[in-house]
Amino acid sequence: MQNAAFAARGLDWAYVALRVEADRLAAAVDGLSALGFAGANVTAPYKTAVAQLCETDVPSVNTLVFGQGRPHGWSTDAAVLSGVEAGHPVVLGDGGAARAFLHALPEARAFARRGLWPPDVRDADLVVNATSARDDVLVELRPGQTLIDLPYPESATARAAREAGARVIEGREVLVAQGAAAFELWTGDEAPVEIMRSAVGLEP
Repeated sequence: MQNAAFAARGLDWAYVALRVEADRLAAAVDGLSALGFAGANVTAPYKTAVAQLCETDVPSVNTLVFGQGRPHGWSTDAAVLSGVEAGHPVVLGDGGAARAFLHALPEARAFARRGLWPPDVRDADLVVNATSARDDVLVELRPGQTLIDLPYPESATARAAREAGARVIEGREVLVAQGAAAFELWTGDEAPVEIMRSAVGLEP
């Protein structure tokens, strides 16, 4: 997706996956900066740990931007919320992505297996599934409710919600939204969103 976006904007850049061991996380961030990387994405389980290694105002970081001095950390995980109305949101999960959505939705109720469970979504208008659960139906939704489902391919929760008549924003939509926001942070250019959507198999 990002490589397709770079090519569309005529940038001689490459997006590559780099495996990092937990005890080498700080060294990896320093190394990326020293090697002249423009930026990086951070995935689970390092999003909260990386927040301690950069300049940031958010508790969970999924995007690093390198320049002079310490890298700057951002969270684009919740970029998909743009244009989504939520008066009574619920967030499921307690990992880095869940924390990003809770930061973006400070009025949200949080449910997690290591805390308050099972979820009560009867009064929710928006439910964010920020867990990694794919096979279990975590909540049952109804028409008039919206589910943002982070896993992809879509989870059993998303399939059940769609069958029940709820609106579902699937994980690839979340991926494109956060990726487009990261692209713009790194490049300063407008992201070619339709090309990015096509790269992950979404309709224009």
